[in-house]
Amino acid sequence: MKRLILLALVSLAGTFGTGLAHAHGTKLAVPDFPQWKEECGSCHVAYPPKLLTAADWVRLMGSLDKHFGDNATIDAKPNREILDFLQRNAASGSKYSASSLRITDTPWFTREHHEVPKRAWTDPAVKSRANCTACHINAERGDWSERGVRMPAGLKEEEGEDEGDDD
Repeated sequence: MKRLILLALVSLAGTFGTGLAHAHGTKLAVPDFPQWKEECGSCHVAYPPKLLTAADWVRLMGSLDKHFGDNATIDAKPNREILDFLQRNAASGSKYSASSLRITDTPWFTREHHEVPKRAWTDPAVKSRANCTACHINAERGDWSERGVRMPAGLKEEEGEDEGDDD
């Protein structure tokens, strides 16, 4: 089971590459936009625009005063510029949309991470499903590639256990 989890995470990491990403058999550009990286990346990893739909980005950027429990409000001009960037590079289709606006609640994320055990999300090294950099160690630099995935130490121990094993 542990090997399957590791394989799934490594496979997911291969979904995004440096500059180009492979997702569902097509190449997707992971564009560079310094203002987006600076503003969004000041609190968390600057999530690739392709992980939500344009409509979701509009809703998210329009409610930054209530950004998942924090006030992440930015000035109107940078907000508009970042939103334009996000919309131009957004995904389409319901698999990239969630009413909660959480990328981790999208059908795409759920499918890609279905083999990750629930206890991994609460592991002290991971803490939550939104902490991509716990395993995607180069995500902040835009590298979501397979070579950039490292399982946290506590999860590495699980590798090789049988699927039926419980803690």
